[in-house]
Amino acid sequence: IRVLQEQNATNQQVVNDLAGQAASYQDAVDKLSTQINNLRQAILDNQHQSNQLQQQIDEQQIELAHQKQVLGINIKTMYLEGEISTLEILAASKDLSEFVDKQQYRNSVQTKIKTTVDKITALKLELEQKQRQIQVLIKEQEAQQGQLSANYSQQNDMLNYTEGQKAAYNQQIKNNQSKISELRRAQAIENARLFGGGQIIQTSRCDIYPQNWCNAPMDSIVDTWGMYNRECVSWTAYRVAASGRYMPYWGGRGNANQWDDNAKAAGIPVDRNPQVGDVGVSNSGYYGHTVYVEAVNGDGTIAVSQFNHDWGGTYSFAPRMPIGNLLFIHFP
Repeated sequence: IRVLQEQNATNQQVVNDLAGQAASYQDAVDKLSTQINNLRQAILDNQHQSNQLQQQIDEQQIELAHQKQVLGINIKTMYLEGEISTLEILAASKDLSEFVDKQQYRNSVQTKIKTTVDKITALKLELEQKQRQIQVLIKEQEAQQGQLSANYSQQNDMLNYTEGQKAAYNQQIKNNQSKISELRRAQAIENARLFGGGQIIQTSRCDIYPQNWCNAPMDSIVDTWGMYNRECVSWTAYRVAASGRYMPYWGGRGNANQWDDNAKAAGIPVDRNPQVGDVGVSNSGYYGHTVYVEAVNGDGTIAVSQFNHDWGGTYSFAPRMPIGNLLFIHFP
């Protein structure tokens, strides 16, 4: 279970890091999306303006053609009139004033038409220049849009990849949690069999077991002997040490079903004869279980104290526990 819990802790840290990366990628994607949308709208606006300019250019082109036609007709008329001698025009006029008016009128019309043509031509050139500038701007914006779209695609790919990794690690955590739950359930069943249906009294013993270990969440603290808090082995290790006897450091080899082998390797006696102050060891189940012998009863049972017999991380007392297949470590 500890291995799975450590894997989950590592995986959770990875998930947290990936979540931070995903948030960063998402922020970048959102910003790029906003920039792309704004740029797309700017391109549409500029294209609309370009279309309007083209319409104005077309209108001015039509007007220019019309004015040139008028000017041509006027020039033709003046040319025909030019074949009439000045004397004939003067003779056809009622008086000198009418003659002068005719001359001034022809000159005025010619000047006005030419001025109009020049203005239209200049305006057309100005509109064409503006349109060219807008078209250049549109091309630049389209190139920028292409780059932003490429960046968006890259960031979005990274986001999807990160989210995929995060989902995979979360699934692994979920699978490990399922394994942990199953292992705990199986071990709790094995532990229950040890007591043969006998009475188990659950209370709080934070007055004996160190309060910082007792009140902290289960498996959140490693005790003095390398055991996780509120586990059966942490309780029995503490009781041995609290009685003034030597309790070895068995961290890393702290599963209950390893204790009898640890004791034998350390030269500590192990047998099937319980004594008060012994640690009883069950090798049943994946992890086994340890209890602290509080009394040896005359009916062949023992009174024991323990933690975590039901995998709830709580203290309990069993006044009559069958000895069964328990091994007993006689700590000197």
